[in-house]
Amino acid sequence: MDKNNNPNGWPIWANESVEIVTANPDWQDQGRHEEQHLYDLLNPYGISEVIHIGSTSIPGLPAKPIIDLMAETDSFDRVEDISTKLAEYDWHYVSPELDERPWRRFFVKVKNNKRVAHLHLMVKGNERWEQQLLFRNRLRENLQLVCEYSTLKQGLAKRFNQDRESYTKAKTEFIKQVLNN
Repeated sequence: MDKNNNPNGWPIWANESVEIVTANPDWQDQGRHEEQHLYDLLNPYGISEVIHIGSTSIPGLPAKPIIDLMAETDSFDRVEDISTKLAEYDWHYVSPELDERPWRRFFVKVKNNKRVAHLHLMVKGNERWEQQLLFRNRLRENLQLVCEYSTLKQGLAKRFNQDRESYTKAKTEFIKQVLNN
């Protein structure tokens, strides 16, 4: 990993600011491409499904220009093998200790020191899998929710420009409201 003199020793992409950009219609095609590529790479490791989720999967929604994907596995037993394979394609594994989300294993695809994709690897049956799909689908079906989420995200990106974790946490209440309706 390229550390480029960051004071904490982390790679540049680990400290990126929160930047929301205008929705890009190419994100749908990029998502489909990443889904297929990851499926082809990971199917030998028991991955049966890869799905484009997150804001870039919702047409018309401004977002961080990062394709979010999730993949389903029977267990985390092969994470080391998966990590080794994905590293060949510019994916970086973020350990559960750093990620602080024990329900997933997290990978970041990096190009030119910038995040271009995230992979959330989850064990089959994890409730977050269905929640991710439900949230995505509800926004895809409701332009009003897209507008509300867009306004929220843009405001939070300004407020938490240098704090990705706070930006993410501040969206929680809206996400819960969408999931519970």
